Amino acid sequence: MPIAVTAATGHLGSLVVDALLDRVPASEIVAVVRDAAKAQPIADKGVEVRIASYDDREALDAALVGVDKVLLISGNEIGQRPRQHANVVDAAIAQNVSLLAYTSAPSADTSTLPVAPEHLETEKYLASSGIEHVLLRNGWYHENYLPSVESAAQTGTLLTSAGDGKISSAARADLAEAAAVVLTTDAPLKAVYELGGDVAWTQDELAAAISEVIGEPVSVSQVTPAQQVAILKDAGVPEQWASPPPRTSRSARASSR
Repeated sequence: MPIAVTAATGHLGSLVVDALLDRVPASEIVAVVRDAAKAQPIADKGVEVRIASYDDREALDAALVGVDKVLLISGNEIGQRPRQHANVVDAAIAQNVSLLAYTSAPSADTSTLPVAPEHLETEKYLASSGIEHVLLRNGWYHENYLPSVESAAQTGTLLTSAGDGKISSAARADLAEAAAVVLTTDAPLKAVYELGGDVAWTQDELAAAISEVIGEPVSVSQVTPAQQVAILKDAGVPEQWASPPPRTSRSARASSR
């Protein structure tokens, strides 16, 4: 029975499709996308492409016809996501999907990260819906630090208010692999998977790694959370993203991912 991957042309979704192709025939994969043109590389691999946005319940119903399992990759429209995710969940229920996996945030039920509340709202909706589901609480991606590499290359400085906090990030491809395993395994599944890297690292270690990559020295500039917020806002970062959670919460959760 087919496995549907939503947001299949995104950074994570396209990697999940590739990971699934290593496990099941292309005929058993459905890529749910908003833009057919962007999905052409996926279609070229023999994967069926169906068009639906998270806002279009009718299209989602049609996209999930005949599907057995669904990976709901969280949307990126802040403020709209709980409603959009609920549309996918409702469509999955209407089509008698046997399992829905959702990419949530680390420790979403206790986290102070700005992204956590909407993820938690979706988790609660899933719990109340009655559909069989698995929460994939993806940790921070390695790729999220590419802007830090670019900034450090220009300034020679890595700005942080994390102190000695540690982050156990992972490559998107690794977390895509985890999703593919969950979607294709016959083994019993956990209700929640907290996913992250094997090694937790500090900002000093990140600076050393960046220095090695760019061939120039990079120093760590430790500032207070308030100072970092001010610096980021001056650089044009919206306040909801510039304001960090408390250091202890971030460090504890980051090191457990």
